[in-house]
Amino acid sequence: MYKLTTVFFFLTLLLSCNQNEKKPLSAQEIVDKAILKSGKEKLSDAYLSFEFRNRNYQSLAACGGFSLKRVTRNEKGKIIDTYKSDGTLESYVNDSLRTLADSTAFKISESINSVHYFVQIPYRLNDNAVQKKYLGLDTLKNKAYHNIEITFKKEGGGTDYEDVFYYWFDNENFNLDYLAYSFKVNGGGIRFREAINERRIEGIRFVDYNNYKPKSKNIILDEVSKAFNTKELELLSTIENKNIDVKFLDKKCP
Repeated sequence: MYKLTTVFFFLTLLLSCNQNEKKPLSAQEIVDKAILKSGKEKLSDAYLSFEFRNRNYQSLAACGGFSLKRVTRNEKGKIIDTYKSDGTLESYVNDSLRTLADSTAFKISESINSVHYFVQIPYRLNDNAVQKKYLGLDTLKNKAYHNIEITFKKEGGGTDYEDVFYYWFDNENFNLDYLAYSFKVNGGGIRFREAINERRIEGIRFVDYNNYKPKSKNIILDEVSKAFNTKELELLSTIENKNIDVKFLDKKCP
């Protein structure tokens, strides 16, 4: 009788321990937590303006639609390019609508979308074309990070849908502190970004980046975090978004 009671006790204890073990987070759960932590979901109904490389960028999102704008000032005057959620691009020079070749319009649209994309992540990681995969825990600068791989469906993934992105989210607070990607255009390559200059504006987390590339062409995307830790990356540039302004919309969607 004593032996049976003892066995039952240990079985109950084992079952209780197993139930209390934390279930590993999925890639989707990590991304959702990161978006909530960043406050970037607020951009779904907001006006955002910022300066990047001597150009002004503006996004306006409401009721599921959006427009992404780029304002350039040069010797011709003021050029306003607006990319809309229906896939169209409007371009004005000094308030006069200009006609663009399809190839030119496409390049402008891709450039505008790319700049806004990096400002809006991790919010954009829930776009319909995004495919997420959890790669496990990784260590950067002696801190633990959730490593997520992002790929894109061909449909809706843009011309660079074959690019592969890695994102590193802090294991404790889910901040997005590092990202890297491999690309194929212009001969291909790898870039690694380190978040710097964190600040919050209207409750939304914004960062700038140190932008690196591998010193050796033999370094692949799977090895780029290790290369960062061992100083095998070289600093290319600092990516800064200045004069950030956020305004929330009062308009109610139907």
